[in-house]
Amino acid sequence: MCLLSIIEEEASYGYEMVSKLRDRGLHLASEGSIYPLLSRLQKQGMIESYLVQSSEGPARKYYRMSKPGLTALEQWRHDWTGFKDSVDAVLNGGGR
Repeated sequence: MCLLSIIEEEASYGYEMVSKLRDRGLHLASEGSIYPLLSRLQKQGMIESYLVQSSEGPARKYYRMSKPGLTALEQWRHDWTGFKDSVDAVLNGGGR
């Protein structure tokens, strides 16, 4: 969900996504952990990839959202809000 949210903001390449996630406090993300996720998301049709030439080395593979990805992200955001509210209620003593 977080990865799709980053891609929704703007097309990005792997290392760039890891940096954006870390900048927002998600230090669990690494290049090694997101590439399998990106591959799965692409196979599921949620994202698309394309190559961009780089002056700093080999071409970079960028990822952008697809319509099914946007639909899935909106549903996941809705589900997350409900889940987060339930966890908050438990952690805060159920409103006691």
